[in-house]
This record gives sequence, C-alpha cells and structure tokens, in this order.
Amino acid sequence: MKKMILIARKDIAIQLKDRKAFLLLLLMPFLLTAILGFALKGVMEGETIPAEVIGVYVEKGDPLGEEFVENYLQQDWLTVKRAIHEAELEDWVARKEIDAGIVLPTEWEEQRKSAKILAVAGKESSALFTQQLTDSFSQTFWTMSQSTQTIMTNLALAASAQGAAIQPDKIQAELLMEMKQAAERKGQYIEVTSIGEREVSSMQYYAAAMAAMFLLFNAVRGGKSLHQEQQSVTLDRLRMTPTRVEFILGGKFLGTWCLAFGQFLVFMGATRYLLEVDWGESALQTLCIGLAYSFAVSGLAVLVAAFSANEKTADLAGGIMVQVLALLGGSMLPLSAFPEVMRKVALVLPNSWALTSFTSIMTGTTWASLGAAALVLVAIGAASIVVGTARMRGIALSGGK
Repeated sequence: MKKMILIARKDIAIQLKDRKAFLLLLLMPFLLTAILGFALKGVMEGETIPAEVIGVYVEKGDPLGEEFVENYLQQDWLTVKRAIHEAELEDWVARKEIDAGIVLPTEWEEQRKSAKILAVAGKESSALFTQQLTDSFSQTFWTMSQSTQTIMTNLALAASAQGAAIQPDKIQAELLMEMKQAAERKGQYIEVTSIGEREVSSMQYYAAAMAAMFLLFNAVRGGKSLHQEQQSVTLDRLRMTPTRVEFILGGKFLGTWCLAFGQFLVFMGATRYLLEVDWGESALQTLCIGLAYSFAVSGLAVLVAAFSANEKTADLAGGIMVQVLALLGGSMLPLSAFPEVMRKVALVLPNSWALTSFTSIMTGTTWASLGAAALVLVAIGAASIVVGTARMRGIALSGGK
C-alpha cells in the first residue's frame, strides 16, 4: 500500500507541474458551462408543450367530425391542417409535413365506422397522442348522447302519464344548452409539474454535464502517463524493483482518482460561487457521487493504458472515447431529446449515470435513489481495473509484446 501511495504522489506532482494542461481542464468546463448556461437559458427554462400539426380529412355530411375539428381541436398548442381529400392527407404523411393524420368517415357519428389515425414515420408518439385525443372526444360525445336519449325517453313516458305538467321539449332545449356551455367553457384542468422539489435550470444542467464530460479526460491523461513513463524507462526501473504490476497500476489509479476528484471539487466550487450554480441542498450527496464517478473514470484510465500501444494511440483513442461518451451520455444535448434506443444505450455509460445523479440531487432526491447510481459507477471502475490489470499482467509476462 505504501508503494501505491508513493507512486500516486509522484503522478500527482508531475501532473500539477503541467500547469497549462491542468488549467485547461479547469477553465474549459467553467467557460463552456457559462456560455451554454446563459445561451440556452430561455430554451430550457421556458419550455412549453411542443406544437403539434395534425392533418384532418372529414368526409362530407359528418357533423360530428366538423364539431370535433372546429371546436375540440382548436387549441393554442395544436395546428389543424384540413385536407381536401384523403389522398392529400396521405401525401402529407408520406412527406412528413404533419405530425399525425386523422380520417373521419361519414358514419363515425353512428359508430358504424371508426376514425383512422395515420402515423408519420419517426413520430409515433404524436399518432398515439392524436388517437387518445380522438378517443376522448368520441367517448365523451357518445356517453352524453346515450345519457340524453335515456333521459328524454323517461321524460316522454312521464309526460304521457302526467300531461302538461312536464314539458320534454323545454327540458331538452335547456339540457342541450347547458351541455354546450359546459363543453365550450375554457378552464385550466391540468397542471404540469416536475418530479422533485425544484426544476433544473440551464446553468445547473450544463454545470453537471461539463463536470461529467471533462472528468473523463482524466482517463486519457492517466492512460498517457503510463506510456510516458514507459518511454522514459521509468516503468522499466520500477519493474526491476520488487514492485508488482498490480501495485504500479494501483498507484496510477490512485493518483488519477485524486486528481479527478480534486478537479471536481474545484469546478464545483467555482461554479457555485462565480456562476451561482445550486448543486442541491445536500453537498454530501454531490460529493459522494463525484467520488464514485472519479473512481469509475480512474478505472477507465487503467483500461486506456492497457489497451493502447503507445502515448499517441492512447491520446487518439481516449479523445474519441470522451467525445462519444459525452455525446451519448447527455453532456452535449439533454437525454430527453434522444430517441428511445439512445436513451437505453446511455444506461451503460458512466457519465450518463453521473449526470443524471447530479441533476436529481439538484431537484431534491433521497439517498436511497442514489444508491443504484453509486453502485453502477463503482462497478464500472472495478471492472475496468480488473480487465486492465489482467491485460497488463499478460503483456508483462509476454515480455511487453
């Protein structure tokens, strides 16, 4: 253990001497956080329901269809595009000029024919939304129609028994008037709220995103340092001493872990006091996830060192790895903007787990909900260490080939 600590101290001292690279890893995430946070403030903090463009074709002689289009679909967040014939509507769907299409047949009111929903490729959620909207209207109409018919039948029977004391026509007119006024009455029946005590601002999101992204560069830096020592014959001299490969890699891992967590602490403090980023009410939760994520990144450093032939390869492969993980993990674009397949891919990426955890802490979360993320990050780091150590041991036994 003492040897590992000595190797880690040596690595930390060497990296701190490279002030240009170290300041770059501190200044770049801070500047990008400030730029993206201010630039996208209006977008992320002023989100509304996305506008939907629905194409509609109503067959002639269908009053229910006209009522549905003229009154029910007239919403601020909906744009209705009327088609002259069904072929035109299908052409709009094929060219993706609309989000979804509806065909309302003549006999829809009598329930003899069903409305047809036309889905646009890649916008299946809009088709599902349109189907639910149409179902809601039709079920409400037919329920009210059946109820009214039952009431009027009973009133007619009562009127025939009691004479002029009951006036079915007058009651029917009043009933229809009340139903029409209720249908046309505008009200706020739904309120959209976020899960958690607070919402995440653009500055908060990109602070977490840049932290998750730039900590990954420690994996590249840690992998390169091993090849640098190999070129300077420092690694060969270490092997000549009674120091096992596991202790050498352990020292490298420990040094990278300390540097990565130190970088996170500096970044967190800078964004907190200079950009006023709120990292959440529990600093301890944030520090625990930061420590677990630094562990995972340090494990990736061992993996980069083990599977790269030299410093140049480690730099190139590591740089590509960082960019791919940052893109798929949500550091460049929020994961909510990705399709379902890419969101599932993000579940195996360490930076995605870190980013999601940081934003969850910012909105208010419990320790229990962070347990899975912390375990996954530690597991990724541990697996990387095991695989990287086995690879390096095999290279050492084969004489460096």
